[in-house]
Amino acid sequence: MIAALKWNLLSIEDYLAGELQSPIKHEYLGGVVYAMAGARNTHNLIEGNIFAIAHARLRGNRCRPWNSNTKIRIQLPSQIRFYYPDNSINCEPNPPDDSFQDKPVIIFEVILKNTRRIDEGEKKDAYLTIPSLAVYALVEQETAAIVAFRRTPAGFVREVHAGLDAVLPLPEVQLDLPLAEIYEGVTFTSEAVNEEG
Repeated sequence: MIAALKWNLLSIEDYLAGELQSPIKHEYLGGVVYAMAGARNTHNLIEGNIFAIAHARLRGNRCRPWNSNTKIRIQLPSQIRFYYPDNSINCEPNPPDDSFQDKPVIIFEVILKNTRRIDEGEKKDAYLTIPSLAVYALVEQETAAIVAFRRTPAGFVREVHAGLDAVLPLPEVQLDLPLAEIYEGVTFTSEAVNEEG
């Protein structure tokens, strides 16, 4: 009989303390820690545009945007997870000494080829359990398109906003995000432009 391997699971306290000192960000899934990969300039430009637009337009509003250095804690029945979304908007922030947020209203993930499966699967399933979450937005990098999952009385509904003339409406936080502004400065490949129309 083969002895079962025991995982050396990291405590939440040790994870949070380590993240404050680590030069590399890590996501936490029930005690298992995963290092995050870096991103290309296009990804960072889109992420920065979303934050800049939200920051400017939500000024004076109780809801505030948070960048990709802010973790979201997800309390699933079987485990605690911490993810670093690319952007989030929160209307009830945690105390200033915390290094994470618990009640995001909007979460954005900029989709990469190597993260698509996780962003559309594991992370989506986890994020949609957050009671405060109204919209989970998957922002494409290769073409001007956003797939949003919006909370309705019947559950989350999938919406597609495509093309530079489209707008992602976020009435939950009194904000509209024009895709032309989200993708400002982004150069799409000819393949992506042809797919768009």
